[in-house]
Amino acid sequence: MKKLTNCYDKSKYITLFLLTGLVYLLPGISYSQQVNERIEKLKAIHSEVPNNKYRAVQRNKMLRTPAYTYKSAGIFTTQVNIDENGNNIVGDAGNEPSIAVDPTNPNRIAIGWRQFDDINSDFRQAGYAYSTDGGQTWTFPGVIDPGIFRSDPVLDFDANGNFYYNSLTVDNNMNMSCNVYRILDAGVEWDDGIYAYGGDKLWMRIDRSGGAGNGNIYSFWSSYASTCNGGFTRSTDGGESYENCIMVEADPIWGTLAVGYDGTLYIAGAAWPQSISLIRSTNAQNQGSTITWEPATAVNLDGDLSGQSPINPAGLVGQVWVDVDKSGGTGDGNVYVLASVERSSNSDPADVMFAKSTDGGVSFGNPIRINDDESTSNYQWFGTMSVAPNGRIDVIWLDTRDAPSGSQYFSALYYSYSEDQGETWSENQKLSDSFDPHIGWPQQQKMGDYFDMVSDNDGAHLAWANTLNGGEDVYYGHITPATTGIDNQKSNKVTINNYPNPFTKETTISFTLNNTSYVKIEIFDVLGRNINTLINKEMGAGHHLLTWNGCNETGRKLPEGFYLCKIKINDFEQTKKMLMKK
Repeated sequence: MKKLTNCYDKSKYITLFLLTGLVYLLPGISYSQQVNERIEKLKAIHSEVPNNKYRAVQRNKMLRTPAYTYKSAGIFTTQVNIDENGNNIVGDAGNEPSIAVDPTNPNRIAIGWRQFDDINSDFRQAGYAYSTDGGQTWTFPGVIDPGIFRSDPVLDFDANGNFYYNSLTVDNNMNMSCNVYRILDAGVEWDDGIYAYGGDKLWMRIDRSGGAGNGNIYSFWSSYASTCNGGFTRSTDGGESYENCIMVEADPIWGTLAVGYDGTLYIAGAAWPQSISLIRSTNAQNQGSTITWEPATAVNLDGDLSGQSPINPAGLVGQVWVDVDKSGGTGDGNVYVLASVERSSNSDPADVMFAKSTDGGVSFGNPIRINDDESTSNYQWFGTMSVAPNGRIDVIWLDTRDAPSGSQYFSALYYSYSEDQGETWSENQKLSDSFDPHIGWPQQQKMGDYFDMVSDNDGAHLAWANTLNGGEDVYYGHITPATTGIDNQKSNKVTINNYPNPFTKETTISFTLNNTSYVKIEIFDVLGRNINTLINKEMGAGHHLLTWNGCNETGRKLPEGFYLCKIKINDFEQTKKMLMKK
């Protein structure tokens, strides 16, 4: 493992504290003369350092209880921080989970989290678990780097199904940096990790566009909480090395990244002078380029991020999420931003708010509230968004609207989705019982700062935390939308996917029919010319697999490039963009 390079600048912290003090001591200074008070206050939450020393815990002597598993029409969820027999370990804790799903084999899933072996200590490590059967069963081998302080885990995957685990650590002087671990062999064991600069409240995204930047790894974090003078790094060699860190336009915090179908990099977060901003780079995808940033675009969500709230006293109410429609359909290229925010137009402490850009992030439309309760006193927190390959937008959050009397912070998992590019949203669906988020705290008064989700055409894969088992534990959930395509005659639910994408030799198109339906699947080139009709007949209910080998109807192999797969099932139509490479 590579050692830390100490380029820590204490002057940044001194300046931060002085500026923060001025904000509170000189309230008469105009807004244009002072730093953003809210963001500076929120920055003070950063505390990802160990207050307790590592102490080995004998897990085999800890109590066990049955692990919690729940299944309904909308969700299957099961605990993942379990022992070798599938039981809950009493006395440990986990939060801030992140998830990776292999696009070439969706049965292969990994989740990472902040693992607390003992809730009487705040010392945390890089916990992880994996599933090879689509999330039905899980194995928790332990932690990466046992005995090493690690926090803020973020997982992602590349187009070939390799997994990456970005993890924060500190040195003896409490200087913050990150290492990125990899699984490159379709296995279950992480490598030794590579030094990747980094800092507190990091996020990571990998380019799966199939273009010039395919496989690039991008990461950004809070620039003032790091060992380097910047808040962003890039790897263009699959994670073998990371470039020197640089600053991001507007210096955002507490956000996420996304990569568009054309390789454009998007970063959304809280930034000054706008409360929430989107930053773009069109050339980050180019190896060897000096990365340039477009001017930040203000995103109006009718509110601001918040933290140190009664619902999550030592943490965030939510972070900013950004994602891009890459469906090849009507919304192709749309950019979406979502967050749980403290509202500006009313007194609501936390609503899940959404905004859409149809011009690649240059401008955004008016904000839309996703949670459909009318109360202005409930918390809709930890709002999390992901976009499926078919363009469906999935959103989950924790919601206090069902809290029993006298237990105002009890929260339940809620879900809504949109199939028309965010114009309309499904009725909010409750997916769990209410639970008390204020129990099981591992010497930190919070549930963590985030959940994580990956969507495919069949549904959403969710990594989340709750206390339904009496402690703070990590869970996998698979959420099934009520509809993803409707046959008007037979109310036929249609789910469609293809993998791998990009592909070299062949790709498999999978679809599920609830009823007998007429199916037509055609391949077109980018000029709209039909080059192959794969199927054109009535098919029975069930799950179907169809393989395309990249050839035209005469069997001639086609050149590499983008192709469109048009799928028509009764009156339902969908077009998917596929990339064939040599």
